[in-house]
Amino acid sequence: MISFVLDVEDLADTRFAVSPLNETVFSLRVLHDPGLSAVHLPWRRSVLGGLGGLDTELLMSLVARRRTLPDFLTPRPASFAPAFEDELAVVRRTPPGLVRRDLMATHAPDPLPPALRDVTAADDAPVAALRDTICALLRQYWEIAIKPRWPQMRLVVEADMTYRARQLAMGGARLLFADMHPNLRWHNGVLCIAKMISRHQVAASGRGLLLLPSVFAHKPAPPVSPEEPPSLVHPSRGVATLWASAPTDGAPALVSLIGAPRARLLGLLDEPLPTVELARRLRVTPSAVSQHLRVLHATGLVTRARHGRQVLYRRSTLGDRLAAPEGSYG
Repeated sequence: MISFVLDVEDLADTRFAVSPLNETVFSLRVLHDPGLSAVHLPWRRSVLGGLGGLDTELLMSLVARRRTLPDFLTPRPASFAPAFEDELAVVRRTPPGLVRRDLMATHAPDPLPPALRDVTAADDAPVAALRDTICALLRQYWEIAIKPRWPQMRLVVEADMTYRARQLAMGGARLLFADMHPNLRWHNGVLCIAKMISRHQVAASGRGLLLLPSVFAHKPAPPVSPEEPPSLVHPSRGVATLWASAPTDGAPALVSLIGAPRARLLGLLDEPLPTVELARRLRVTPSAVSQHLRVLHATGLVTRARHGRQVLYRRSTLGDRLAAPEGSYG
C-alpha cells in the first residue's frame, strides 16, 4: 500500500492536469499486454501496423513484468496542459543517475531487459545516450499512436475533471475519491492506494496533490519512488465511449416524436455533460449540439446548470420518462 498524508493546505492545493506524455507512456502497458483492457483493443489494432519502423524491443522494455513504469518518463506537469514537446524536454534533462535509479527500480527484482543493459554502466555517458534514445523513440511513438487521437482523448479526461471538481465541491475529499477506483480509500487525512507493489507513506507537506485522469490507466498509479511529490494518475470516466461507434437513433417512437439527432442526444444525458463532450460522442460539431440542446431545454426535456466556465446538461424527469425503453412507462 502507498499512502499520501494530506493536511488542509494540501487539500486546498489539490489540482488537476492533462499530460500528453503521461498518456503516451501509459499506453505502452496496453500495447504490451492486450488483455489489460478490452476497451482499447480497437486502438491497439489500429496502431500496431504503424510501428514497424520503431525499435519496439526498447519501447516494450520500458514496461516491467509487473507493469511498473519509470518515474522519470512521467514528470509532474508544470502547467495545466503542457505540450508534449515541453514535457519531453524535461525528460531529456533528467540526470543520468536518476535515469539509472528509476529504470532499475521499475524492473526490480527482475533483471534489466537486454535493451536497457547500458543502465548498469558505471560511466554516465552511456546512460545519458540511452535516455536521449528513449526520448527520440517516444516522440516517434507519440506521432504515430497518440497525437492523431489526442483531441478526442483530451476531451474525455477534461470531462472527468469537470465531474471530479463537482464531486469535490459537493462533498469534499471524501466524495472526490469515493468513486474514483475501488483501490482508493480516504480516511482521516490519508489517501490510501491499495494493491500496490511498493509499501510507503508520503507526507505532502505543503506540496499538494496532483490528479491526472488517464485514458490508458487501468488502476490508480502513484509514483514508484517515495521521493516524488504526491501525484496520482487515475482511470478517467467515459473511456468506453472513446472508440465506440456513435449512438444509435433510439426507440422508434421517440425518434418519430423529436427526431433522430435529438433522440440520440437525449439518450446520452443520464449524467451531466458539457456541449463539447456531447459533440465528441456524437461526432458532430458543438454548434449542432447547441441547437438541439436549446430545443430540448425549451421543451423541458433537459435541465442545465453552470459549473465554472462550462454549462452541464442532463435529462429532466420528463426526459427520463421519454427516453425509457418502450413498454416500461409507468
